[in-house]
Amino acid sequence: MKPEIHPEYRPVVFRDRVGGLAFLTRSTRTSDQTIEWEDGNTYPVVDVEISAASHPFYTGTSRVVDTAGRVERFERRYGKAAAARRDGAGQQAKDPRQAQDGQRTQDGQQTQDGPTA
Repeated sequence: MKPEIHPEYRPVVFRDRVGGLAFLTRSTRTSDQTIEWEDGNTYPVVDVEISAASHPFYTGTSRVVDTAGRVERFERRYGKAAAARRDGAGQQAKDPRQAQDGQRTQDGQQTQDGPTA
């Protein structure tokens, strides 16, 4: 290895802010904050947002998603017309397979009263 081009590889404590987990490992990460570890030595500490202690995939817990808030935001954004269309507004949706007289259905069949080929 070339001297003086590689970062210092040293012991660092990584601390999960949400889960409360902290572990000592070796890394090139630096930090201005320090923590006194269980062995009595002081190490730089790097705070992380998510680790195995707090991530739902590893913990098996799920988070609640606010779907009601999303619906209300959609209605505010697109108005009552979109909400009426979403609710059906008393109208029945046409079956796309039903064709008007003289038109072909989805499977290509001619309707009863239409012209014959």
